[in-house]
Amino acid sequence: MRPWNFSAGPSALPLEVLQQAAAEMTDWHGCGMSVMEMSHRGKQFTQIRDEAVADLRELLAIPDDYEVLFMQGGATAENAIVPMNLIGRGGAHKADYILSGIWSSKSYKEAQRYGDVSIAATSGEAADIDGVRQEPWTWFPATTEWRLRSDAAYLHLCSNETIGGVEFPSWPDMAALGAPGVPLVVDASSHFLSRAIDFSKAALVYAGAQKNAGPAGVTVVIVRKDLIGHALPVCPSAFDYVNVAASGSMFNTPPTYAIYIAGLVFKWLKKQGGVAAIEAANIAKAQALYDYLDGSGFYLNRIHAGSRSRMNIPFFLHDESLNAEFLAQADKSGLMQLKGHKSVGGMRASIYNAVPLQAVQALVSFMQEFERRYG
Repeated sequence: MRPWNFSAGPSALPLEVLQQAAAEMTDWHGCGMSVMEMSHRGKQFTQIRDEAVADLRELLAIPDDYEVLFMQGGATAENAIVPMNLIGRGGAHKADYILSGIWSSKSYKEAQRYGDVSIAATSGEAADIDGVRQEPWTWFPATTEWRLRSDAAYLHLCSNETIGGVEFPSWPDMAALGAPGVPLVVDASSHFLSRAIDFSKAALVYAGAQKNAGPAGVTVVIVRKDLIGHALPVCPSAFDYVNVAASGSMFNTPPTYAIYIAGLVFKWLKKQGGVAAIEAANIAKAQALYDYLDGSGFYLNRIHAGSRSRMNIPFFLHDESLNAEFLAQADKSGLMQLKGHKSVGGMRASIYNAVPLQAVQALVSFMQEFERRYG
């Protein structure tokens, strides 16, 4: 049996996808070429791209008035590409950002280079939430705290903070928040395809593929068509959404093999029953781990209960001198990549779509045995 991979990204891919890619490595569908060797403008790769777009549209019920773009540079590049494309809308050159952790803070910092960028809300300081003292970046700011500008070109949030394990499960209705003309832009990288997306609320959603959608190298951008065509003069041609959309994501040579693998992941997701079925599985996985953490006096999770991520679950030992021993024994037990991010410490289990319930059960069993021996 392969080890269970809890990496935060690049993360576990479905075994079935890896096996199919291996079988097709040197000869895709009898054409005599690997996908890596194909012209990106040839009929074979055009078919691969078209099927990937169609399958993604079906999985997420993407409306016709949204473009699906495959881009490069990861979500980090979109931190610049988004403001370069959107902040000039309306001429005010303003954007608002919700800060809920390290990644949204990075997005905010990058966007400041392109206009008047304001912090609409932040969880960056300790606070009492529902009567519980919460440390910075351990909850998502309540919408009642948001300070929005009606003339902002967009509002940006990161709906799942990979490092902190904070998730915003229900995206806001901008009209209900008093900013009906402000588009919502969402970095959904680390829970993309793990749950449905309500496109009546989100105008632009972007995600690095290397969590749930495929390997590192391709970034998915789903953008409402009316937001395209407002790029700043400084925006490079290859990053202008107008050019990317008009060329079918092939303004320059795209990350062809990453798109191919993503397409296989989309087909795998459809076989599992689609996003609704995978969301139900994700709920069960997260619940199994959180239930154990909540019932243990040996481990703890510091995230506010209403902001807990289903995808990235950080946890800590009360006696942190045991961290190295825990990780070493977990590794020997086939439970890989559980070390927490250096900025947070402790442990982190990333239980993306390709990580089955069996893996979470194996982790819980190991944690129980470790607690029995050292608790």
